[in-house]
Amino acid sequence: MKKTYLALFFTTRLYTMIGALALFFILAYFFPLLYPIALFLVAGLGLLLLVDLFFLFTAGKDPFPVTRVMSQRFSNGDDNTVSLHVKNNFRFPVFVTLLDELPFQFQLRDFRLKTVVKPGEAKVVEYTLRPVERGEYQFGYTNVFVKSPIGLVQRRIVKENEEAVKVYPSFLQLRNYELYTFEDRAGEMGVHRKKMIGQSMEFDHIKEYVRGDDVRRVNWKATARRGALMTNNYVEEKSQQIYCVIDKGRAMKMPFDGMTLLDYAVNSSLVFSNIALQKGDKAGLVTLMEQQVDVLPASSKKVQLNKILDTLYAQETQWQESDYEKLVITLRSHFNQRSLLVLFTNFESLSALHRQLPYLRRLSKYHLLLVVFFENTELKKITQDTATTVEDIYRQVIAQKFAYEKKQMVRELAQFGILSLLTTPQQLSLHLINKYLELKSRSLI
Repeated sequence: MKKTYLALFFTTRLYTMIGALALFFILAYFFPLLYPIALFLVAGLGLLLLVDLFFLFTAGKDPFPVTRVMSQRFSNGDDNTVSLHVKNNFRFPVFVTLLDELPFQFQLRDFRLKTVVKPGEAKVVEYTLRPVERGEYQFGYTNVFVKSPIGLVQRRIVKENEEAVKVYPSFLQLRNYELYTFEDRAGEMGVHRKKMIGQSMEFDHIKEYVRGDDVRRVNWKATARRGALMTNNYVEEKSQQIYCVIDKGRAMKMPFDGMTLLDYAVNSSLVFSNIALQKGDKAGLVTLMEQQVDVLPASSKKVQLNKILDTLYAQETQWQESDYEKLVITLRSHFNQRSLLVLFTNFESLSALHRQLPYLRRLSKYHLLLVVFFENTELKKITQDTATTVEDIYRQVIAQKFAYEKKQMVRELAQFGILSLLTTPQQLSLHLINKYLELKSRSLI
């Protein structure tokens, strides 16, 4: 009885009918002829209530099975699909309300799904979740509220299907770029092929000269032996060391579209590392937090991408400022080969850049340094709004000043031979891949 009582919920339809009967009894007080009709309606409502209870609570042991089906890991910043497989074992169609207990990180307190399931029908109800934080997410029970076509009461069925899922950096984005690269459709996503400028120094083979070949590549010794013009053929240099250097300081705590700049940098690092590995280069990872510098050595092995993924999974931002001097010292002691360093950081003012510029110059002296920092899209919106008051004018002027400083940072870095990439968080992966392909085409790495 206790279990039945806890599973029993009266619907709005029942309370509406009770309210209507109460009004009818009030009318019967002034018009006595209506009193027998009111009693008949009460008896009819009671009978319908008993029939509804009988149908809902006398079914089999498992009248409405529910199974939650989802991936064991979610992709951060992407839509992840969760499926609820249901089946109606009642002998009548039921109106179903599904309340899945979602992880607290989503902060969804009014989440519910409604559907109608025919008798004996199996159905799949899907919904999507977009996590914006990495870590472990805990799903709770699935609460199912079923009611018959009478609709006076509903029965709650609780499925104890607690489950934990880990949210990793955006591997869905990684798969999308992999798919488009494999199908040679990367241009549809904005990834552009770069024409070769200059000449790679990695020798491949000698072949016969054909019209259009660069005469500077003629191999005169081979020509003398064969009695015909022979040319050297070169390919893109491979096995270059490429490191994603992620600043985990307070500058990367800034939020955009529900995610922090660190999350965008983590997602982009995973995609970029995968592209670098496919191009034959060695990918590695460096993380910087205060005076702590962690290095995952560059490698081209097949397991390297999984190592990068596992390392990126646990990265968190801190409120302290990162120590770039410690970064320079650590990289000088660990790296004895010139490498491409892609530094993910953010500078909101010229003074912030000037504090770190001496260390960036020292890094660029021994490595090819690409500094990636972010446009403030909220400031850009302010500059595009129409100013109607004096306050709006002041806000626009300040926003334009900060936007100008971002462009000034790019010019200052270029003066010292430091490459830079100023981009929006949403376009980070796309612009970074294009920049990498450009550097490869110019034989800079």
